[in-house]
Amino acid sequence: MIPDTDKLLTVSFYSNPDVVDASRQLLGKVLCSSVNGSYTSGIIIETEAYCGRDDRACHANNGLRTDRTEVMYGDPGHAYIYLCYGIHHLFNVVTNRNGLADAVLIRSVQPLDGIDIIKERRGNKRISNLADGPGKLTQALGITTSLNKTDLSKPPVWIEDREISVKSAYINASPRIGVDYAGEDAKKPWRFTINPSLL
Repeated sequence: MIPDTDKLLTVSFYSNPDVVDASRQLLGKVLCSSVNGSYTSGIIIETEAYCGRDDRACHANNGLRTDRTEVMYGDPGHAYIYLCYGIHHLFNVVTNRNGLADAVLIRSVQPLDGIDIIKERRGNKRISNLADGPGKLTQALGITTSLNKTDLSKPPVWIEDREISVKSAYINASPRIGVDYAGEDAKKPWRFTINPSLL
């Protein structure tokens, strides 16, 4: 599968200096994958923002650098994929600019292309449960940590703007999930969701 270059998100999109705004803007965009000859995609319906400065929920908060987080300090528009609990492959989009370590976790997608492939990967789960979680969506789209640092402007993983309308009034903001260790930062309303029926 060759992406339509006219639909690919631009470097300027990923370079957004406001990771919270970037997280909202990713709603309605389409996450695509071409893995082992199989093309699948899903509409992004849930995201979480993580800022590399003054955000204890972020893996790279205030300059923390490890082998795992190094990609977050790189160029925007690349994938940061890490393993959670040794099981779940979590997919993030690096934003802002080189050296600042902002990223958006994609938490849920609404399956769009390659439904049969997605169902097979997910054990033929119901359509409503196919990709409604960060670990589920990567399994559904065949995304693993082997694709960490991937340039999101080309296969095997990329994001498209198919001009799916997302009205601001329909976006729900709430605290992020699973970051209680971050203290007061855990209360930041940086998780964004939209009901797919409203798209």
